[in-house]
Amino acid sequence: MTSVEGAKTVRGEDAFDIAAVSEWLGTTAGIVGEPEVQQFSGGASNLTYLLRYPDRDLILRRPPAGQKAKSAHDMRREFHIQSQLKPVFGAVPEMIAFCDDESVIGSDFYVMERLDGTILRKNPPAGFDLSPDDTRTLCTNVIDKLINLHEIDPAEAGLLDIGKGNGYVGRQVKGWSDRYRKAKTWNVGSFEGVMRWLDANQPPDVRTCVIHNDFRFDNVVLDKQDPHRVVGILDWEMATLGDPLMDLGGALAYWVQADDNWIFRQFRRQPTHLPGMLTREEVVQYYCERTGLNVTPREWAFYEVFGLFRVAVIAQQIFYRYHHKQTRNPAFRQMQYAVLALDWRCHRIIRTVSSGRSVDSGP
Repeated sequence: MTSVEGAKTVRGEDAFDIAAVSEWLGTTAGIVGEPEVQQFSGGASNLTYLLRYPDRDLILRRPPAGQKAKSAHDMRREFHIQSQLKPVFGAVPEMIAFCDDESVIGSDFYVMERLDGTILRKNPPAGFDLSPDDTRTLCTNVIDKLINLHEIDPAEAGLLDIGKGNGYVGRQVKGWSDRYRKAKTWNVGSFEGVMRWLDANQPPDVRTCVIHNDFRFDNVVLDKQDPHRVVGILDWEMATLGDPLMDLGGALAYWVQADDNWIFRQFRRQPTHLPGMLTREEVVQYYCERTGLNVTPREWAFYEVFGLFRVAVIAQQIFYRYHHKQTRNPAFRQMQYAVLALDWRCHRIIRTVSSGRSVDSGP
């Protein structure tokens, strides 16, 4: 049986009763046998496990231990969204079963098929050699998949129940500001100036559609035989109904370019630095041309700052767990430095806009 990239021995603090899950899967889905279990080490929010059977691989998703945001880590919702998207969008895994019986492993969880393909993380895997032109094609194909998602009719997909509709921008500014204040520790920036600026400069929603809310290359599965083709999108934990430009801004918050300064290059998690990749500015232009939306560079500053701020909140929520010894994962210690760097970058963009100079989104 070949190994699966990123799957490692289960951390002691994240282990669960394999026999109990096997019994439940046998009763619920007719899956016989006890799998070999590994854990994907890259997850920093919900926990993801590989269940290896002789003839198939499945994925189990469950929430972490420790403090959780009120609306986060909802396994039933994540399962529901993917189940409804499958017929109209296609690029999601096949759902197997959802469990809300906490006696099985102590929390809700769900199981789905594993999408077999290539996932691009910090650097491409060995043998993944694309020319700059091929890389550009890959890049636009990935952005096209986000555009396809935004074109889905929420009513047709049966997903009108996953969001509140108009007013999304305002709710997000308030909600993420509240989350940061609750998760703040003494050793990070206050972000108070950033939160005030976002509140004072928020635009109206451009429209309401299904958004992924965590769209990154490491959540995209590519065809192994055709690395230009997207076969699946993973991690629907934060999907909702909302503003598409907010979704794009969130995606570009992770988009580290080759010409970014050395601090941000340290936090790069996807190969957006490769020759041929679109810059953040080019991605916005491409998206707007394809969708017919129009946003000036100065207007885009709001979406950029919000996207960066939201990443800072997510990083701080993770660091909060480490700071308060709710997890021993040493990788989470680095989140403190990401929060500090994002605070600096948000203030830099705000100062540039406020001074009337042309907006330079780079750090």
